Amino acid sequence: MAKMKRSCVAGLTVGLVTLMATPAFARGISFKDAGIALWIFIIIGAIVVLLQLIPAAILFFSFIATSSGMVLKKKKATEEAGEKIVLPGYKPATVEK
Repeated sequence: MAKMKRSCVAGLTVGLVTLMATPAFARGISFKDAGIALWIFIIIGAIVVLLQLIPAAILFFSFIATSSGMVLKKKKATEEAGEKIVLPGYKPATVEK
């Protein structure tokens, strides 16, 4: 009995979805009679979407700079030679034990 009920519900669901998706509902959208509020809503929405490109571009170019900097990084001459840098006017401190 439960299997029969489930199959009937599934069949009704498929039938209703098929009836709802008929070509009668497939029509073009016309903005001819749209009010001023709809145009303002569309314009503000487009501006908000376009403003999201600014932080996206910042993140994208910072990622490119970081990754290319890591790939093209050259070691400094002092790191390779192992030299210690002493600032002028200062002497190394002596430690007594």
